[in-house]
Amino acid sequence: MTTRERPRDTRARIQQVALDLFAEHGYEKTALREIAEKLGVTKAALYYHFKTKEDILVSIFTDSAEQIDELIEWARSQPPTVETRREVIRRYSGLMRGNRKLLQFMHENQPTLRDLPIGETMKHRMAGLFEVLTDDGQSLPDQLRGRLAVFAISFGTMVAMSDTKHSRDEVADAAVEVALDLIRG
Repeated sequence: MTTRERPRDTRARIQQVALDLFAEHGYEKTALREIAEKLGVTKAALYYHFKTKEDILVSIFTDSAEQIDELIEWARSQPPTVETRREVIRRYSGLMRGNRKLLQFMHENQPTLRDLPIGETMKHRMAGLFEVLTDDGQSLPDQLRGRLAVFAISFGTMVAMSDTKHSRDEVADAAVEVALDLIRG
């Protein structure tokens, strides 16, 4: 870290390096020492910003949760129409594309997430998304379609069809198309 870096930039850099290592090696197998080494700093310098790797992980999830909260609040301020729901899907897709490493981490470290409070935080956010994508007046199949649209985006952005000749962006675009098809009038 350079002495000219602002604290917010340093925090973001630590989060990115840690997330890369968590996604690559797993949360349990990544030590603070490895994060500090990858950053080119001492553990003491890392401790200035984060005391534990759980603190780093919580900060990553908190930032992501804030983005989802903003999307949910935006949706609640709009008329509850099909077009609003479709726009939620488009915006959620944009958020997930920007968080591919986090999605990879979540997919590959599910047991860890179940044991940490952040797992509950993300479940709460998903419930908020489900709420703005469905309503009680819809049939059960349509309510399920709204929920599946969220999973289509998450799964399509993260891992779906990674064994094909298609790029991640092509698969993510296809996931949006599928998710939008699930949101009906």
